[in-house]
Amino acid sequence: MYLALARMGFQRQLAYRTANLAGLATNSFFGLLRAYVLIALYGARPSVAGYSLPAAITYTALSQALIAYIAIWSWWDIIRTFRTGEIATDLSRPCDYFRYWFAQDVGRAAAQLLLRGLPLIALYAVFYRIVIPATLLQVLALLFSLALALLVSFSWRFLVSLAGFWVGDATGVGRMAWTVATFLSGQIMPLAMFPAWATGVLRATPWAAMINTPVEVYLGLVRGPHLLAALAVQAAWAIALIAFGRLLLRAGVGHLAVQGG
Repeated sequence: MYLALARMGFQRQLAYRTANLAGLATNSFFGLLRAYVLIALYGARPSVAGYSLPAAITYTALSQALIAYIAIWSWWDIIRTFRTGEIATDLSRPCDYFRYWFAQDVGRAAAQLLLRGLPLIALYAVFYRIVIPATLLQVLALLFSLALALLVSFSWRFLVSLAGFWVGDATGVGRMAWTVATFLSGQIMPLAMFPAWATGVLRATPWAAMINTPVEVYLGLVRGPHLLAALAVQAAWAIALIAFGRLLLRAGVGHLAVQGG
């Protein structure tokens, strides 16, 4: 059943061809703009915070490519069900509520990576000299990190969406949460370029696990014990957010009232 849900999520994204092309064009435009800003920054120095210019440009490409994959902005699927009352139907389905939505999100993410993520990286490769993973271990670590990034991202979005049990329309809560994730995940700039006192703290947050960690794994900036530690932080946050989300779901179901019943 969950495989069928994932397939449905994938096929749903294929139906919006114009939206996918528009999203790819928008991400590409702002991505290339960010790359030119970095080129200007590196004009006076060979490296910044341990990043060479090709690595920094590649970071920009990957962070842009992952926007749709992890749905860092404007994910309202569960929040919308509170406004429409569909939440009652979803909770009555003979399946686990978290897995029901996660399976659909896996399909959505796979389609977005295929339709918007990979083409954007290919476009960057046409204009710039980007970094390519050097070893098979690096590639395997990247795949594992990307899977964990999606799990952390979905668990965070799931947790935020459950605010709808108490506020009815959690759109405002969602907007604040997505904004926090944007600035603290490394989507705007690598966390290594933040002040030294902030870098270590931010790398230990769930937001860094969504973008900064998989990109640093791709670039080979974390190796050996540091690579294992980075993946462990991602896994720990996935487990913690899932557990907290399930506790909040249980509390929310007890609080739920749909049309007075």
